[in-house]
Amino acid sequence: MTATLTKTTVDSAATLVGFPVRSSENEDIACIEELMIDPESGRVAYAVLSLGGFLGFGGKLYAVPWSALELDPDRRVFVLETDKELLAHAPAFHEENWPDFGDQDWGSEVHAFYGRRPYWEAAA
Repeated sequence: MTATLTKTTVDSAATLVGFPVRSSENEDIACIEELMIDPESGRVAYAVLSLGGFLGFGGKLYAVPWSALELDPDRRVFVLETDKELLAHAPAFHEENWPDFGDQDWGSEVHAFYGRRPYWEAAA
């Protein structure tokens, strides 16, 4: 069964893993590998992206603030206002050495790179 995404549905994390991420110019730039949830607020905090390959084979992974992604349900993709070259310079981590996603210093750096307000400040 294939899930249909709309802006008014609630989807499982497993449904969104593997979704492509494209630039606003419709260039394939990454793939969602994992979603990171803040258990205190219940919000999706980050999407972990890979620029190629699949988790375990691509090397570097990129945490992107969830607020930086926009769902395009017609194309069944997420849109990120960046390109592959800029994303390659984003804060990254190795697949075998994940950061502490609860570290607000690290999170502030990631949010600043994408020009986003940290989700924990936006919720306050």
